[in-house]
Amino acid sequence: MERTHTPLSVWFWAAYLVTSQTPGISAIQFQRQLGLSRYETAFQILHKLRVGMVRPDQDQIGGKPGEHVEVDETYVGGRTRGEGRGVHHKTIVAAAVEVRRRKRDSALNDRRNSRYAGRVRLAVVSDRGADALCGFVKSVVAPGARIITDDWGGYAGLTKYGYHHASVAERGDPHVAEEFMPIIHLVFSNLKTWLRGIHHGVSPQHLQAYLNEFTFRFNRRFYPFNAFRSLLGIAGDATSLTYAEFYATKSRPTTSSSLGG
Repeated sequence: MERTHTPLSVWFWAAYLVTSQTPGISAIQFQRQLGLSRYETAFQILHKLRVGMVRPDQDQIGGKPGEHVEVDETYVGGRTRGEGRGVHHKTIVAAAVEVRRRKRDSALNDRRNSRYAGRVRLAVVSDRGADALCGFVKSVVAPGARIITDDWGGYAGLTKYGYHHASVAERGDPHVAEEFMPIIHLVFSNLKTWLRGIHHGVSPQHLQAYLNEFTFRFNRRFYPFNAFRSLLGIAGDATSLTYAEFYATKSRPTTSSSLGG
């Protein structure tokens, strides 16, 4: 590991804990479990591992026959009563998730449970305009894929980029959301529960790193040992910021090319 005086055995234990504990682990828990004397050391190790959860050569999702991709955005960072979609002082997170169908003979193959999530991509975006949202989609979804979104105008241009795009007018109706875009709403719910429950909230300038971790864990949820090996392989070559450099970083949207694979 570059620029570290931490024993290699600690890094192995750290990678194992991060990938093997289902809900994840906070820096404070991490510090206690590894017996580290300084919180800053625990934080730097976790951040280094989050950098290692990003694959520079990640592939685009949604390119397989029979799949489609649900795309949506949400606010992360608390809730203020009475605020609508145009509020601008919270962090906007865009997501794309593959939707797969179970085999016909599956015991869970009923109307509600016949669909399940494949891979997910998450990124902080600057706004809900077409440039940001369509740019996100183009970077993470394979050309020609079938995409379902709500009827927000920021997605109106997807067809001209070669996607088979269908929009759904949810209008706040949970039944419509459950019928046409159930998977991505589940992903957002899991993400927010994870951020609040494990990390007790995340500042905007650090959010993309946590999205990387969530993406990495979610995409490898069925193969935890593969996650451990994958993390060791990628993180060994990664270069991360020091503690001082990390906290000096200004809050800014991260490009979708930095998503976890």
